[in-house]
Amino acid sequence: MCKKWHCLNQKGFTLIEMISVLIIMGVVASVSIQKLDVISDNAHEQALITGIKELNVREMLIWSNMKISNDGYSDDETLWTLMQNKTNLGTDYDWSPEVPDRLTGGTLSFKTASRSLNRQESTTLLPGRWH
Repeated sequence: MCKKWHCLNQKGFTLIEMISVLIIMGVVASVSIQKLDVISDNAHEQALITGIKELNVREMLIWSNMKISNDGYSDDETLWTLMQNKTNLGTDYDWSPEVPDRLTGGTLSFKTASRSLNRQESTTLLPGRWH
């Protein structure tokens, strides 16, 4: 008669099989963590590009409002005065210096991504542009 723990046909995993599975799981985990890091960096870069596009849209909107107003477009300095409150893109975006300069721009950062931006002055024909 065969007792429960003395049977010869017991099924189970050997130590080598379990170690092999753990090694495979470790390799898969390390590859996926690296991929997640790359995806995160790409997302930060795309958010920065979106922030620059948002700055250009805000500048164009203010310029357009000035153009269609009764006073019309006067000069870039007046436009910049109206634009200064519109350069805040949100809590995750940071400027260096804290307020960008009208003529030289500044560095815009979003988490790990940053880009040095220059501002092209607006004219009577074209709004200012961040690049």
